[in-house]
Amino acid sequence: MRVLGLLAGFLFLAVPALADARLELSGGMTQGGLAIGHAVPGAKASLDGMMLDVDGDGTFAMGFDRDHETDAKLRVVYPDGTVEERTLAIAKRKWQIQRVEGVPQKYVSPPPEAMAAIARGTKLKTEARKTRAEGSWFTQSFLWPVTGTISGVFGSQRYYNGEPRRPHYGVDVAATTGTPIQAPAGGVVTLADADMYFEGGLVFLDHGQGVTTLIMHMSRLDVKTGDVVKQGDVIGAVGGTGRATGPHLHWGMYWRGAYLDPQLLAGPMPKDGG
Repeated sequence: MRVLGLLAGFLFLAVPALADARLELSGGMTQGGLAIGHAVPGAKASLDGMMLDVDGDGTFAMGFDRDHETDAKLRVVYPDGTVEERTLAIAKRKWQIQRVEGVPQKYVSPPPEAMAAIARGTKLKTEARKTRAEGSWFTQSFLWPVTGTISGVFGSQRYYNGEPRRPHYGVDVAATTGTPIQAPAGGVVTLADADMYFEGGLVFLDHGQGVTTLIMHMSRLDVKTGDVVKQGDVIGAVGGTGRATGPHLHWGMYWRGAYLDPQLLAGPMPKDGG
């Protein structure tokens, strides 16, 4: 039985095959969760009508956004033409409210002269999201990129200087500038830029099929777009660049159009992390 994560009393375990031994599902069937399917080689799969990438050995990823409905429809077509359909129950979560004060106002309400830099960053991120690396590094047991005190959690409604903004799509870990950041799992760097307006130093690391890590606010980047990294490789260093009130790690994740909660994959912070 595969265990993918333990957080706040939730244990995410492999779901035994029910109707057909040719399909096994494991992972977090919850808002912000990542689930993994294992079908027979040559199978095709879709989730809520969207075709999924399926590796040659039948492995595929499924992500559920912060605001996903409480069920999802999985459809698998086997090489012999038979079809299996499952309705997946997606657990609903409650979200915190977090108020962040002391943010420079140019990052809360950007001035007109910042629009070009913001547009540049948006274009780079949009292009990076169009690519999906082949491979299934996402099946590895994820590591924390740095250890320390968790100062911000996934899904919380954010207020900057009292003004409501979009939810926090990641987890923040307090750490000093220059602390090495390790790759939480292997993958391909699809974006590496040291000068994004909001994110500062930013790296996208695709762990296969679009399951992508985002590391923000970095003081140093040790990788470039196109690099292939192994789990544990140092990809840069903690900083406080972009929209940040101090040095910390921001670790976000997404799968195609869904934002994922990294804590569900990495599990509890190691005890030596504070």
